[in-house]
Amino acid sequence: MSSLDFRHTAALVRDHARPGRPTASRSASPRSVLAALLLMLLSALFAAPAGATPITVTDILGRSVTLPGPAQRVVLAQARHFQVLSLLTPDPAAILAGWSDEFRTSFAPDYRAALKRFPRLADVPVVGRHTAESFSVERTLGLRPDLVVMTASFAGLIQGQAADDSPIIRRLDAAGVPVIVIDFFMRPMENTVPSLRALGAAIGREDQAERFIRFYQQHMQAIAQRLADLPDDQRPPVFVHAHAGVTDCCNSPGAGTFNEMVQYAGGHNIGADVLKTATGKLNFEYINARAPQVYVATGTGSNASSGLAIGAGVTQADARASLRRLIQANRLDALPAVRSGNSHGIWHAFNDSPLHVVFIEALAHWIHPGRFADVDPARTLEEINRRFLAVPLDGTYLVNLKP
Repeated sequence: MSSLDFRHTAALVRDHARPGRPTASRSASPRSVLAALLLMLLSALFAAPAGATPITVTDILGRSVTLPGPAQRVVLAQARHFQVLSLLTPDPAAILAGWSDEFRTSFAPDYRAALKRFPRLADVPVVGRHTAESFSVERTLGLRPDLVVMTASFAGLIQGQAADDSPIIRRLDAAGVPVIVIDFFMRPMENTVPSLRALGAAIGREDQAERFIRFYQQHMQAIAQRLADLPDDQRPPVFVHAHAGVTDCCNSPGAGTFNEMVQYAGGHNIGADVLKTATGKLNFEYINARAPQVYVATGTGSNASSGLAIGAGVTQADARASLRRLIQANRLDALPAVRSGNSHGIWHAFNDSPLHVVFIEALAHWIHPGRFADVDPARTLEEINRRFLAVPLDGTYLVNLKP
């Protein structure tokens, strides 16, 4: 029996004995209730892993979250974080008790690749879509998780709010289910390492988490050091065309997320000058007036007919043809970035994952080719595949379009 089962049973026993309850609900005698409780206590005692010790982790909200031992039944409120589990454990499917449906739908090619490696993913219960409104706390509790992982924005928290302000976290806490809050999206430069550290510790994979953190920090510091003397007036304008082709021209990052990555790589995100939210839309006239020197289209491959063909199973030739079609369809041929050949495509899912180190290396190489001529983001991805990922990223995840 899990600790969650025991807490639920104990709550039922307290309710049963509570004065004022209707007589019809008191069919069991106090002796039988106590006997059942004792049996469940013994079951919980013998079911506990030998030598298990409590684990306390600190999430990105500064909360101390205690688990009785390494989590073995994890619910991902946002299934996109399966890639993070894949970095930390050789069999992420084995500890996955539930997830949202977005990996299957929004990242379909990569879901199929993961399914081929771990067929049991087809049977993982879905607890909602990728939005907080669709997330079912009842369904999640029915899966008896020993850990739920979500982001602050999913929990309904804006910057500065405490976890108690989230109805979702309050309900899970009341049921005795540990929740840790992670972030690779809103403040990736600040929250990536503590998020990895918290999740790695919670699932008993501290050593693997620290190995990847060392790799990540080495690559990130190498970029920062080469740009340490970069004047602000040498940050060229960059246009990140988010989910290119899926919507009317043109979605762009605003504050946070890709904006921090563009800044880190030595560029200036033109979307941040007018968009004060995480994402938004730039009109055609504004993009042309800003004359970006670097153009980067993003996609997941799930809408390859209209969006960017990128990701699992995609060839370089198909990705390049798709990028060319997108640029022409959105009338972006006259941009300086396109005329000079400094136009590129990249996998959008790099943005909500520690794998953004690959995207930042690519950006640095594209924005400052002289400073980063020897930096090869494709080689970095190959090393991550070889050393860390349980489901390697096999396909085309970066593509360049020559003039």
